[in-house]
Amino acid sequence: MPTNDHDDIGTGAGAGAGQRRDVDQTVLAAAGKVLAVHLSYRSRADQRGRTPKNPSYFMKASSSLSLSGTPVERPDGTELLAFEGEIALIIGSVARRVTPGDAWAHVGWVTASNDLGLYDIKYADKGSNLRSKSGDGFTPLGPVLLPAGEIDPTTVRLRAWVNGRLAQDDDAEGLLFPFAQVVADLSQLMTLHPGDVILTGTPAGSSVVMPGDVVEVEVDVPGTGLMTGRLTTPVVAGAQSFSDIGDVPRVTDTDRLDAWGSVDDAAARDVVLAAAPGTAKPVLSPELKAKLESVATATLSANLRKRGLNNVSIDGLQSTRTGAKVVGLARTLRYVPNREDLFKAHAGGFNAQKRAIDSVGPGEVLVMEARGEKGTGTVGDILALRAQVRGAAAIITDGGVRDLSTVAALDLPTFYANAHPAVLGRRHIPWDTDITVACGGTTVQPGDIIVADDDGILVIPPSIADELVDECIVQEQEEAYIVEQVAQGHSVDGLYPMNAEWRGRYDEWTKGR
Repeated sequence: MPTNDHDDIGTGAGAGAGQRRDVDQTVLAAAGKVLAVHLSYRSRADQRGRTPKNPSYFMKASSSLSLSGTPVERPDGTELLAFEGEIALIIGSVARRVTPGDAWAHVGWVTASNDLGLYDIKYADKGSNLRSKSGDGFTPLGPVLLPAGEIDPTTVRLRAWVNGRLAQDDDAEGLLFPFAQVVADLSQLMTLHPGDVILTGTPAGSSVVMPGDVVEVEVDVPGTGLMTGRLTTPVVAGAQSFSDIGDVPRVTDTDRLDAWGSVDDAAARDVVLAAAPGTAKPVLSPELKAKLESVATATLSANLRKRGLNNVSIDGLQSTRTGAKVVGLARTLRYVPNREDLFKAHAGGFNAQKRAIDSVGPGEVLVMEARGEKGTGTVGDILALRAQVRGAAAIITDGGVRDLSTVAALDLPTFYANAHPAVLGRRHIPWDTDITVACGGTTVQPGDIIVADDDGILVIPPSIADELVDECIVQEQEEAYIVEQVAQGHSVDGLYPMNAEWRGRYDEWTKGR
């Protein structure tokens, strides 16, 4: 039976069996297959909202291997280069149809790796990850190989830093699939040879890196003194862009959120939006917010109509908080009709609904697209409470609400179509967040300004908000003057709207204020 005593990696490597050694070009040249596990950590599975029953794999080109300190390029014209700190296993002896009980003995060394990927081209791989994961330098290894024979595989720890800030921290206890299971499973159909590399997956915390960032990954065994040291990868801007001889970079909002990971606070999400080419970071200044709160939705609606914007109201909803005035930036959540096979894949774990609730920020309004479906609830007491605790300004859904009396008792206003006792899965699958949605007969985009009160709900394009609200303030000042004159007994003829005579009187009135 193998005993973790293995031949040297590479001819003339100079390291004896069972000894630590540096990763150098000899090690990289001796590498064979580069195999990688998809979802393998519980934390990452929770983040993705799905937990696989068994491991699944993809391959990376061996030419993607690089040494610690080697810069990695983000190609020109791309935005979503993501790092993934991983524990890498280096096969030390031939493994074919081995059992989980014997598999670890075929592992020669353990080291750190960074499974970099470019989400901008992922769509073109059709699931293979071949191009998105195989760029030159996309698989740095090292800087030190730790002999597997000295390691209890259940105690290995992985940590990663970006610009010195800890981004990932997990260990083998968090694995869905132990290392031995992965080795044994792969050996069922293919022969694993000495020098083959197995990347064992990444925990939560993987995210996008930019030119100028430095990623560090370290693997250690706490309490033993065994550690790889930090695998360092500087990110640089590439000078070459993709040619149209093949697929070119293309990203969606979903790609961005997948690449960035769990966007669990407003600041992180602002970074995502600011990084997207052509996407302005949504801003609602305190001054603009105060102005919008000061004017009636009826006035806003009239001035939107003057600008040709007639279909900017969310219709047919009622509020749990009569008298409440809501002004905030839109966050969005989309539900699609329930289909049983898709529900199993998308509704479990930290799904889109929970991600939306758990990432809504102070002063934001979560707008849900429920297609006007009234046959089930789209939010209940616990999630509404979570949104309130996070500081949300309101929840808006064109579907039903469960636990209505409890939701209505919250300080958080919820605008909804009807009450319904059924759970979400009766009609819906939580599908996606922070995308363009339809709600109550109009279109809402992330970053739109929502203004709502007892008269209704309006969606205001941010680009016109400042001019619009200033026009509304002027109009309401004029109407305040008209009300004053009517109260004094004047006829509305010529006063409402004001003719030239009354306009002159109004101008004099404003000078005295």
